[in-house]
Amino acid sequence: MKHLLSEKDLSPEEIKQVLTAATDIKKNPEKYKNAAFEKVLLTIFEAPSLRTRLSFDSAMIQMGGDSINYQTMFSPWGVGKESIEDTARTISRYVNLVMIRMHDHEEVVRFAQNASVPVINGLTNYSHPCQLLGDLLTIQEKKGKLQGLKLAYFGDGNNNVTHSLMMGCTKMGMHVSIACPKGRDYEPLPDVVQEANTWAKKTKGSLTITQDSEEAIKNADIVYTDSWMSYHVPKAQLKKRVEIFKPYQVTEKLFAKAPNALFMHCLPALRGHEVTAEVIDSKRSIIFDQAENRLHAQKAIILKVLK
Repeated sequence: MKHLLSEKDLSPEEIKQVLTAATDIKKNPEKYKNAAFEKVLLTIFEAPSLRTRLSFDSAMIQMGGDSINYQTMFSPWGVGKESIEDTARTISRYVNLVMIRMHDHEEVVRFAQNASVPVINGLTNYSHPCQLLGDLLTIQEKKGKLQGLKLAYFGDGNNNVTHSLMMGCTKMGMHVSIACPKGRDYEPLPDVVQEANTWAKKTKGSLTITQDSEEAIKNADIVYTDSWMSYHVPKAQLKKRVEIFKPYQVTEKLFAKAPNALFMHCLPALRGHEVTAEVIDSKRSIIFDQAENRLHAQKAIILKVLK
C-alpha cells in the first residue's frame, strides 16, 4: 500500500494488519520510539483540525520522527500560482510522507498521483480513512470483535465519515444501518453504497439505509453520529439542515432502545444538534477513548505506508 486515499485502498487483511499493529503500538510504545527515526511528515491542511493534526504530530514525535505543518492558504498552490502537480513533485524532494486534509477528494488523488512519497488522506469531502481505522480499533477493543456487530449511524448520510464507515465496516463483516433523510444531498453516494454492498455479500455483513431511526437502532452494538454541518457545507444552510436532520438526533430516548450499545462520535460535536449532552456524557459514551485511538491507529498507518 503506497498511499491511503480511501477505504478502497485497503483489503480486509490490510485493515486487520493495521489494527494488530495499532494494538501492539498502544500496548508497547517503547518498542516503537525510533520506528520513524529521521523521517519527516508534512501535514497539509485546507480544512480546520484538532484531532488529526495533533495525533499525526504526536505520532511522528513519539516514534522519533518529525512533523511539519503547512496550510494551503500560505502556499503558491493555494493562491493559484502553482499547479498541484508541481507542488506534489517538489514536496516529495523534501519529506518522507505527506498527510493531506482538503475538501476536494479529487485534488488529493491528483496530488498523490504526482507525489513520489506516500500520501495519506487526513479527510476529504468523500472519505476519512484515518478516522475509520481509529474507530475500528476502538470497537474491537470495547467489543472484542468486529465480525457480526451492528453499527447504527444517524444523521447526514452524504458525509465523509458515513462513507468510510459503510465501506470499512462491511469489509470487516459488520452490519451497518444508516438512518438519514431522503434526498441526494442527505443520502450516501451511489458508488459508496455499491462498494459497501459488494463487500457485505463477501463478508456476511449487511448494509441498510432507512428513514426510520427506531428501525435503525434495533439490536445496535454501536450508535454513531457526526456533525450536521460538515466543513464544506455553507453556513447559510444551517437552519434548513437542523430542521431536516432533527428527527435523526441521538437522544437519551433513542439511545435507550439499544441498551447494550456504545456511543461514538468522531468529533467535533455540537451538543443539542446531532446528539444531546446527556448521551455524550453518559457512561456508555466512548468518544474520548475513540479520539485517543486516532493516535495509535495513525502510528500504524504511518509505519505501513513507509515500508
